[in-house]
Amino acid sequence: MSTPTSREEKVKQLRIIEIDRLIRSGSHPNATSLRKHFEVSRATIMRDIEFLRDRYNAPLEYDSARNGYFYTDPTFFVQSVMLSEAELFSVSVIQPLLEQYRNTPLEASIKNIFSKLTDMLPQEVSMDTTFIGKDITFISDPLPAISNETFTAVFKAMRTHRTIRFSYRALNRSEYTEHRANPYHVLCQKGNWYMLAYDFNHDRITTFSLARFKDITIEENAFSVPADFDPHQYFDSSFGVWNTNTAPVKIELLFSKEINTYILERNWHQTQELHQNDDGTVYLSFFSNQLQETLHWVMHFGSSVRVLNPPELAEQVRKEAQKILSL
Repeated sequence: MSTPTSREEKVKQLRIIEIDRLIRSGSHPNATSLRKHFEVSRATIMRDIEFLRDRYNAPLEYDSARNGYFYTDPTFFVQSVMLSEAELFSVSVIQPLLEQYRNTPLEASIKNIFSKLTDMLPQEVSMDTTFIGKDITFISDPLPAISNETFTAVFKAMRTHRTIRFSYRALNRSEYTEHRANPYHVLCQKGNWYMLAYDFNHDRITTFSLARFKDITIEENAFSVPADFDPHQYFDSSFGVWNTNTAPVKIELLFSKEINTYILERNWHQTQELHQNDDGTVYLSFFSNQLQETLHWVMHFGSSVRVLNPPELAEQVRKEAQKILSL
């Protein structure tokens, strides 16, 4: 809650900004007109005038012929920025939201951009708010590290349409294998960066995690991206990315009434159908070709969800549960 002093300072700052605007408008305001405009005492206005001269070094003079104040330098203005509560909220939370760029060269670049923007702000910044950034906490997923060499080379090769050669450690392997690939597209899923590329090793488009690269080089030979390449065939913006470009199937799930509010209050997928049944259970359906990613998502609900369709997803859940039991 704002204290009386902070409220007075805020009102004063707003008054100074308005006085500056009136002077720059060429209307030659004086103490009498300003007193009436703001409904304050003459003494208050004179203190504001002195504040303009002393704090902002305003080139302020009184024109006796026009009976009002003017700036001897017409380019002068009070450099002050008023941030609304919503704007300050955006500023206070932007740093945590940049977590998805952590461990990539973009992190340093973005910080440098914000530093330059900060330097462009005036010395006086007034903030209209009831909270500050330390009152907000974001919990992010643990993110893998991506080398600057990998990140820079992949984007350069994609921009210049050059083939890359690199060592790659697949998810289920303990050693690195050499790959050659033409990078077509890069996507970021919750801070995890992936490359869609034509993989010469397997003669098909493959999804690679940038965190699993090492020893990357750019070759001289150029390539062209096929005209029929559509990156959206290889990922689901709601559920993630997996090595598949199969046609989407209808996924149907039934959630127990114990978590019905949690399920109902969220937008899980852009194609979803969602409703609560008379017994309190919740039906959710959507279309996706990412069955592996959907499996991982379904499993974290444990016994609170049942797969109604497709049969292959239900079978995957059963097999996964059996593996857990065997451990």
